[in-house]
Amino acid sequence: MQRENLIKKWLDNNLNTEEQNAFEQLEDYNELIKMDTALKDFKAPEFSSDQNYQALKPHLKPKSSTANQWLKPLLRIAAILALGFSVYYYTTTLDTTVETRIAQHTTIELPDNSTVDLNANSTITFNKNQWTKTREVSLEGEAFFKVAKGQKFDVITTDGIVSVLGTQFNVKQRKSYFEVTCYEGLVAVTHNNKTTQLEPGHTFLIRDGKLLANEKENAVQPQWLHGESSFTSVPLKHVIAEFENQYNQTVVTKDIDLSRLFTGSFTHNNLDLALKSVTIPLNLGYSKSGKSILLKRE
Repeated sequence: MQRENLIKKWLDNNLNTEEQNAFEQLEDYNELIKMDTALKDFKAPEFSSDQNYQALKPHLKPKSSTANQWLKPLLRIAAILALGFSVYYYTTTLDTTVETRIAQHTTIELPDNSTVDLNANSTITFNKNQWTKTREVSLEGEAFFKVAKGQKFDVITTDGIVSVLGTQFNVKQRKSYFEVTCYEGLVAVTHNNKTTQLEPGHTFLIRDGKLLANEKENAVQPQWLHGESSFTSVPLKHVIAEFENQYNQTVVTKDIDLSRLFTGSFTHNNLDLALKSVTIPLNLGYSKSGKSILLKRE
């Protein structure tokens, strides 16, 4: 029992002078010291020798057993290695997530100096530690990318994967709406295991489950970067959804055909002007009540 108490106090650095002398007389003293020296480069978590010793005590053999002499140090090594692997796994798999709220835009710089402009009510996720191996981001919502020259760059969405080299493009992934527009370079869009390449000015659009053709885009950037949402023959329900992303308002409709097509735009900076921009071309009226807007036929 004296031997066990000495080892326990040694593990806790709690030996007095007399106990230290007794500890140095143990037959396996040199082996214990070598083991302790090997552990100096590790930073171990808080360790309760008493608690761990009591847990192991029923399994310990008499002190003459070699297993008993080495079990305690090996337990410390196992705990330290487990901690090390846990820290490594956590730090290398930890993702960075950036979110925007309603009516909020932000710009993110990625580890390779690529930039992402994130539209309202959107989320982007990437891993800084794995970036040199895998340049990819996950996107929910809408973002405009300026990709630095380099290896393959992927944008992962629930509707498809956008793969590029250095280029500029916009990705919009909302409910029942997936749109990719290339502004510079070459973009490859993979949807349902089929890949489509886009040159500057061309768009890939899946709306309500249907692949649609689009007119060539002449702008050098999407309009939302300049505080305006624009649409060309887009069903009203998608226009309303985007309106709710840009304004902290809930839009309620009454006796309105939400499949009606809208061509036009609305500003992000003036609620009434935005409402008029949408309702007047469609011959609709509206009324406001707190955070709610009612759209109705005139």
